[in-house]
Amino acid sequence: MSTPTRRRVLFICGSLNQTTMMHEIGKHLGQHDCFYTPFYSDGVLRWLTRNGLLDFTVLGGELRRLTDHYLYQHQLPRDERGERGEYDLVVTGSDLVVQKNIREKPVVLVQEGMTDPEDLGFHLVRAFNLPRWLGSTSTMGLSLAYDRFCVASPGYRDHFIEKGVPSDRLVVTGIPNFDNCQAFCDNDFPHRGYVLVATSDTRETFKIDHRPRFFERVRRIANGRPLIFKLHPNEKVPRSTREIMSAFPDALVFSHGNTNHMIANCDVLITQYSTVIYVGLALGKECHSYFDLATLQRLAPTQNGGTSARNIARVCEDLLAAEAGRRVDTERVRRAS
Repeated sequence: MSTPTRRRVLFICGSLNQTTMMHEIGKHLGQHDCFYTPFYSDGVLRWLTRNGLLDFTVLGGELRRLTDHYLYQHQLPRDERGERGEYDLVVTGSDLVVQKNIREKPVVLVQEGMTDPEDLGFHLVRAFNLPRWLGSTSTMGLSLAYDRFCVASPGYRDHFIEKGVPSDRLVVTGIPNFDNCQAFCDNDFPHRGYVLVATSDTRETFKIDHRPRFFERVRRIANGRPLIFKLHPNEKVPRSTREIMSAFPDALVFSHGNTNHMIANCDVLITQYSTVIYVGLALGKECHSYFDLATLQRLAPTQNGGTSARNIARVCEDLLAAEAGRRVDTERVRRAS
């Protein structure tokens, strides 16, 4: 029996959710030489990052620190910016920025979670060919600078086709972290029977957030029941905590901790724009979101018992096997620029 050819695979991380996804996929590609890098950029975005002006994104600040800590904690082979050599495959959780040194490589894009609504930013990006990151995650997948796009569910496959992604690039694999929600019920979080409020980092990312109006909605839904707030990792903790305690002095506020375990133990889940709503839906919780719940049910990630990472690894293997004699798609490179 012939020994499989070892290849070099670069995983581009991002948020902690993206980083853990990349790690899970990498575990199933152990026969190859896998390396990991925090998310990075080129040109003016790199300059802005170096000067601390993008610390509210995965390029810097707390989100970058969480990724750095995870890579160090798990002793993952690290190649900052993928600069240590040639790679046979790149796996990434975002195409809002397509880095220059991967544009001629085989690329597998992996859906991280929920995509933002198609607001004014989305339509301006589409109409005037502006940088995709101006539309946030509403523009995910639109670069077409990848060979395969692994998505969460058949509903999301249809969703991305409607946005113009070719169907032959889409593969329904499920996505790690959201494909086995029942497992979150086995936890040691000490509280039960409460209303959980998972807030979003809308203000930190310069979106409109009517926080007082949101609090009124929370008050109405909770109707006197115990409240726990779980802050987004990117939120300004002192400000958000101060606001919550002013409105709900008896509430518990957590800036850290396993959100999925908190959802498993709650009776009601209230979110703004958070992907964790899918965990609540999978576990049959009473859920409230700024998004339409019927739409969310249609899009909800496939529950496949935690096999998504293996499914994505198979997509990677198939792409590696097909890459012999591959010619660079110059149109793809142009679109990524």
